[in-house]
Amino acid sequence: MRNDKRLPQHIGIIPDGNRRWAQSHGLEKQDGYHHGLQPGIAVYDACLELGIPEITFYGFTVDNTKRPLAQIEAFRQTCVDAVTVMNERDADLLVVGNTHSPLFPKELLPYTQRTRFGQGRIKVNFLVNYGWNWDLNYSLKKGRFNPTDNLTDGIASAEISRIDLIVRWGGGRRLSGFLPIQSIYADFYVVEEMWPDFQIDQFHQALEWYQDQDVTLGG
Repeated sequence: MRNDKRLPQHIGIIPDGNRRWAQSHGLEKQDGYHHGLQPGIAVYDACLELGIPEITFYGFTVDNTKRPLAQIEAFRQTCVDAVTVMNERDADLLVVGNTHSPLFPKELLPYTQRTRFGQGRIKVNFLVNYGWNWDLNYSLKKGRFNPTDNLTDGIASAEISRIDLIVRWGGGRRLSGFLPIQSIYADFYVVEEMWPDFQIDQFHQALEWYQDQDVTLGG
């Protein structure tokens, strides 16, 4: 049982390194995505056990859909599989992404409105066919922009709260367009290992590191 003095209220997960992992194991690039499913379940289980109220997973971006078709099909199916797993668990589920694109998985359309499974003790958000510019321009396209509004009120991801901690696997040190408004004051922790090589200790180390961060929110 952990004894943390301060836990993040919302954690963002960037699960990078699937293709590199596949190549390093003699597989095709697209084969790495399926191996990233179980790590996501492990992170969800850990957050639920610790009482962390919200978690957001980076599924795939609009830019990712420029990749070869086999890879696109693989990461789309992995996102569908991940959401299907949540159907059988305890979650308040939301999928956020550009649903007007033919590359948005139609199986996930029902979950673009927050859907409760079990007691809904943890908010679980998936970014699927997500683009930061699509998100931020949403209010303009809908004709609802008001410069006096809170900025989050008009964006497509308005139901997702501010993030406290972002953990990125795969060694990358960039947001890659991950929720730029909600990430504005997030602490950023990098795991060098690739996402399919996930170990729960990596996640616990991120939480331990977070304990020592000075959270001022600019104050």
